[in-house]
Order: sequence, then structure tokens, then C-alpha cells
Amino acid sequence: MSDYYNPRRTKGLYDPEGAEPFRISRSKIDLFLNCPLCFYLDRKMGVARPPGFPFNLNSAVDTLLKKEFDIHRAAKSAHPLMEAFGLKDVVPYADSRMEAWRDALKRGVTFVHEPTNFNVTGGVDDVWINGKGELIVVDYKATSKESKVNLDSEWQIGYKRQMEVYQWLLRKNDLKVSDTGYFVYCNGKTDRKAFDAKLEFDVDIIPYKGDDSWVEKTLMDMRKCLEAPTPPKPASLCDYCNYRKAARDVQQEGKKK
Repeated sequence: MSDYYNPRRTKGLYDPEGAEPFRISRSKIDLFLNCPLCFYLDRKMGVARPPGFPFNLNSAVDTLLKKEFDIHRAAKSAHPLMEAFGLKDVVPYADSRMEAWRDALKRGVTFVHEPTNFNVTGGVDDVWINGKGELIVVDYKATSKESKVNLDSEWQIGYKRQMEVYQWLLRKNDLKVSDTGYFVYCNGKTDRKAFDAKLEFDVDIIPYKGDDSWVEKTLMDMRKCLEAPTPPKPASLCDYCNYRKAARDVQQEGKKK
């Protein structure tokens, strides 16, 4: 068996009779919205999708950005990027909970949603605060493309939902949260004459006005999904389900020969 993937888990699965709140991460909410069957197989049956390869360069960018903004957090000063993009009266949020909020694996921002008994969690990249005392959710993204970065691609709906879940979580912790969050988007430059052992980036701050009104209904739908005695239908565009179906079909065709 692989050291990185266990195809059949027995721990941490949904138990409809369980008294303890069932942990639902932000990524599992996105999984449900992408494919209810994959979500059901993962959270109830213990069969998760195979993990993707880690994006170590993206993680390095995240780590360095956090270090950079933490310098200004300690100094209670605005980062030069904030001033460059016209963000007046905005500074990194200084709070003792920031370390826990960033730790998605161990804690993150958490809230127990009583109607579903879900312990909803999510690890933020950063939180800023404006002059009105509103917290601002910030997400770091890294890519490398020739065109200017934006949020216009259909697949980026996952980015937007991610930010909206974080906004919802902070609000459920009785915090005042701005509807507008920001993506700090780093775009690796490929027009340099040589690598010279360094990669340079253009950095943009892209505003996004979130709407977390969908979160409550989605959690209720997820609870209904998990309580169902039979698995739901797969999403028509789910690559994983389509692969499984194609593999089964080929196997069945082989048996007939």
C-alpha cells in the first residue's frame, strides 16, 4: 500500500448516531459541490479521491508572503502593496488567534453548525483589517501565465467559494467581516533572458465581493447526503467518476470476450 494514499479508511467517517460534531473542512464543502458521490464515498464510506501532487513552489510563495506580511503585522503598518493598490486604512490584522486560524490541518477558523452538528473548519492565508474595524479575508495564489491574472475563468469558482466560506466562518465567530476580500495573486515571469537561479513575480491584489448566503443551505444538503442509505448520483463532469465508470465498462467488456 502507498505511504501517501489509503484507499480504504475506517476512522473519521460520518456516523449518523455520533454525538460529537463531525468535522467538515472547507475543502470537503467544495468536494460536495463538485461531486456529491465523491463526497459521500470519502466522508461516509472511507474511499477518498487519490491526492494530487503537492505544489511546493506555491507553498514556498505562501510561506514567504506570510513572513513578509507578518513583519508589517508586528509593526501595525501597511504593506507597500496595500498602498500601491489604493487600499487606504488597511493593515494586517494583529491577533493572537492568527496562528491557529492559519493551521488548516489542526484547527483553522472553526464553528459548530448546530442544525447539522458539523464542526466546520478552514485555514485562512491572511486576515487584514480596515479603518471601519472590518476584517478582510485574504487568499494567496501563485501561477505563471503570459496574460494578466484575473478571476474570470469558470474553474476559479472554487477560489471564490473558498473565500466565502472563510468569511462565513469569521462571521459565525461574532466578528465583523467586510464583504470584500482580496486575492494576492503572484504571476511568475517567463520573459527573462535567463533563470539565474531565481524566479521573479508580478504581484496583483484583486478584490472580490463575496456572498456567503449559500453556505447554510449547502451544509444542510451535505447532511442529507450523508444520511442517505444509498450513494447519490455522480456529477456529470466529474473526471474521477467518469474514470471509474470507464474502467468498469472496459472490465465488463473484457469478461464477455
